[in-house]
Amino acid sequence: MKTTIKLAGCYHHLTLLTFVLSTQSVLEEKVEQLTDMTAKQSIIHLNLNKFKEYVRSPPRDYSFVVMFTAMAPSRRCAICQHVYEEYLIVANSFRFSPAYNTKLFFGMVDFDEGSDIFQMLRLNTAPVIMHFPAKGKPKPADSMDFERAGIHAEAIIKWIQDRTDVQIRVFRPPNYSGVVAFAMLFILVAGFLYLRRNNLEFLYNKQMWAVVALLFCFAMVSGQMWNQIRGPPFFHRTKNGPVYINGGSHGQFVLESYIVAILNGAVVIGMIMMIEAAGGVKGTEAQRAQDGKRRRLQTVVGLVLVCVFFSLLLSVFRAKTQGYPYSFLFK
Repeated sequence: MKTTIKLAGCYHHLTLLTFVLSTQSVLEEKVEQLTDMTAKQSIIHLNLNKFKEYVRSPPRDYSFVVMFTAMAPSRRCAICQHVYEEYLIVANSFRFSPAYNTKLFFGMVDFDEGSDIFQMLRLNTAPVIMHFPAKGKPKPADSMDFERAGIHAEAIIKWIQDRTDVQIRVFRPPNYSGVVAFAMLFILVAGFLYLRRNNLEFLYNKQMWAVVALLFCFAMVSGQMWNQIRGPPFFHRTKNGPVYINGGSHGQFVLESYIVAILNGAVVIGMIMMIEAAGGVKGTEAQRAQDGKRRRLQTVVGLVLVCVFFSLLLSVFRAKTQGYPYSFLFK
């Protein structure tokens, strides 16, 4: 009887050891295959079979970050291309960094190549970046919130680091467009000053400097600095047509900042017209009468500009801030 029990125990341990060795062998083979695919391309393109084998099925001792997107031109997803470019920078930075290891891999699923994966995960929007941990299923926090975090590579890296403790340093390809633009502007300004070197009285023109100051203020108030930091898309295309105003208070489009700057500029122009119209009237009685008509017209035009464009600014604010109760002329 004891001999039978001992044999049964040995068989159980042998079976368990065989299972562990088999699991370890499968895991090593999967990691080797993923490493080979990453060596060819930083982002692994996944179909249904690859997604089930490498992302969902055990054994796994690595994390997988997957971007779900719709890159086909017929989908008209402008933000998808922009997020993909930043996501590619992250994957390339990790692949060629000293911190590279086999505990983290990057993948991508395009809707036209893996619509069944979208259905499996109940995804109805794109782009989406999800983190699949080494153990367990993804939690709500494992889906990146672009409105709060942003879509720059730096934001994606911070989001990944919070979940995997893998530190990645961003390596961006050199971009000299800003330097070239600044150099061209400097050359134009220097050339203009050289041609006007004998008549520089315009530099003492208060109105010119006032206009420059206003343009700078409009650029800052409209969110140009936010655009430089976050790098949002120019606008967003949907099935129902283009969208120019971001519906959330944590994001904006580049075109949206231009629209806000133009609206602010129109309000200021209206105010200036009314202020100028309120000035003193000089000259003969006929001249004062004619000038009075012009000033009345100028006042009305200025008031219309202020009312209409301030109402549009309120409409934009209402569209971005849900629950804002105030409006003026337009809803």
